[in-house]
Amino acid sequence: MTRTSSPTGLGPRQVFRDRREAGRVLADLLGAYRGRKGVVVLGLARGGIPVAWEVAAALGVPLDAFIVRKLGAPGHEEFAMGALASGGRVVVNDDIMRALRVSPQQLRDVAEREGRELIRREAAYRGGRPPVDVAGKTVILVDDGLATGSSMLAAVQALRQQEPAEIVIAVPAAPESTCREFAGLVDDVVCASMPTPFLAVGESFWDFTQVSDDEVREYLATPTLGVTTATVLIDDTPARVIDRAAVDAPAGVPPTEALEELIGDARIVLIGESSHGTHEFYEARAEITKWLIEEKGFCGVAAEADWPDAYRVNRYVRGLGDDRTANEALEGFERFPAWMWRNVVVRDFVDWLHAHNRHRREAGEGETGFYGLDLYSLHRSMQEVIAYLDRVDPLAAARARDRYACFDHTSADDGQAYGFAAAFGAGLSCERQAVDQLIEMQREALDYARRDGLLAQDELFYAQQNAQTVRNAEVYYRAMFGGRVTSWNLRDQHMAQTLHALLAHLDRHGGSQPSRIVVWAHNSHVGDARATEVGTDGQLTLGQLVREQYGQESRLIGLTTYSGTVTAASEWGGIAERKIVRPALNGSVEELFHETGRPEFLVADAISREAREPLDVVRLGRAIGVIYQPATERQSHYYHVRPGEQFDAIIHIDRTRALEPLEVTSSWSAGETPETYPTGL
Repeated sequence: MTRTSSPTGLGPRQVFRDRREAGRVLADLLGAYRGRKGVVVLGLARGGIPVAWEVAAALGVPLDAFIVRKLGAPGHEEFAMGALASGGRVVVNDDIMRALRVSPQQLRDVAEREGRELIRREAAYRGGRPPVDVAGKTVILVDDGLATGSSMLAAVQALRQQEPAEIVIAVPAAPESTCREFAGLVDDVVCASMPTPFLAVGESFWDFTQVSDDEVREYLATPTLGVTTATVLIDDTPARVIDRAAVDAPAGVPPTEALEELIGDARIVLIGESSHGTHEFYEARAEITKWLIEEKGFCGVAAEADWPDAYRVNRYVRGLGDDRTANEALEGFERFPAWMWRNVVVRDFVDWLHAHNRHRREAGEGETGFYGLDLYSLHRSMQEVIAYLDRVDPLAAARARDRYACFDHTSADDGQAYGFAAAFGAGLSCERQAVDQLIEMQREALDYARRDGLLAQDELFYAQQNAQTVRNAEVYYRAMFGGRVTSWNLRDQHMAQTLHALLAHLDRHGGSQPSRIVVWAHNSHVGDARATEVGTDGQLTLGQLVREQYGQESRLIGLTTYSGTVTAASEWGGIAERKIVRPALNGSVEELFHETGRPEFLVADAISREAREPLDVVRLGRAIGVIYQPATERQSHYYHVRPGEQFDAIIHIDRTRALEPLEVTSSWSAGETPETYPTGL
């Protein structure tokens, strides 16, 4: 079985700081071999040796070098026409030999030259020590990566002559096709990442400095097993360090003193979730938010939700609008996935916020609003702009109708349909109309703002943000059919822009103290992209943009879980289902937290510096959105992260349950029948 850990569809990226860190990541993925008898690690010299040392040390098994020399084609040495391995085994790529017209004599000449170098290195590296006996043992072959795989193939074929019991291949980076090819040749393959497209092994490393002969000798002379290593492995594992640094957080809510220490005077607190359908995430986030509002004076909740839908809730919690209950106020959330906001936890929080604000009004004190940051509401926002202008400026409303009619000619009320048509020339582009309407709204803002009362100014701000959303959504829907990174960045930049505008608006009307806002969004938006593999693709996140703009005035908090159930769909636009969440993968942040044995806890560098080291390691991080596909768990729901840099704090709830929608279907009630999940990717 091939084990891999990289999402597909993403470009090349630097995942690992250096070879040693890559080795530690591989060691986590090879945890099943820890404690097994008869395991040996062989590193392909030279580049594979630092990686292999970390693997061998973590597993507590012997390490040796296995030397393979590339056979470069004459005149084209960068092209490997084959490889030569310890024991004299030669593997040749016939296709390359034919393409470059390499003669048998030329092949022999290259093989003899590289054979002399191979013998020299074996003598230099081992200092007269015999090779490790691998007969009847499990051999883990480690290199710093695979490209064509010719060197590794030569090693495998040479190794078979020594009759090991099992052969395992482990590499930090390789093309998916190469990993799958080797899966049919050996007993196990572990590829920590499979960048697509695959350009070169070195593209996965920040530091890919060539390994010297002296370094190889030093690694081979440094013990990987014994009293010292065993003590470190048993008594001071990363999980034990996290356990010492962790603060109990019953139901995901840390004690007040821990929250005080973490939040301090921050103006913006972003609270994430590793799925959009987990009850405990929503409940913990709601309880922390109540504390931020009551004790820290936060005056706004900004959610990963569409602006007009959330503003209907804002009107309700402020005692305005026509809705009589929280349930009615949430009816604006009609677009898939409705359960993200139409669920029992959000309903109860909205009820609480409604009552809280009523008491504040009666006392003559400021209230807390509820806002949306997202931009999917293209047509809904257009309707809201026109509705506002109908009240304040009918002639301007008529102009807005004319401009926005452009969208109706192409797509009715389907933003994706508009984007597809505009992107591929099958319909009109309405970019100019959206921009013109936004400019007019901004130009006339002062006149509209002359109306008395904060309510009128709030409504103006609401309308302006709708016009901005139309403008940004138009760009987003056109871009979504171009590049994934571009469309993602447009969305998160819009959320950051909306958050900044909201802070400025609240500052103008909130008294002498700066406004403070809590943000609810997925971990993949809340976390800092610079600490993830997608960040090297140029992908931005709301968390990164907030950190860059507000620095120490911001806090990023992630939420994770190990197993349980989740509310999610099987496809975009599908019904809400209660699905079983598979236990987290080896080498993941979630598995590390599970190994502490704690049911719920918070870990943060600001509270315990001891947590820094285990969180400053590349690990897999799980991300379940509104779709969950357990059969393709690795590709669909994991990416590499450096959790200590991604978040300021992480709250882990080891076992969680599915979020309950307000409209429960028979499919959700029945849930998913437990079964043996498909093997493979």
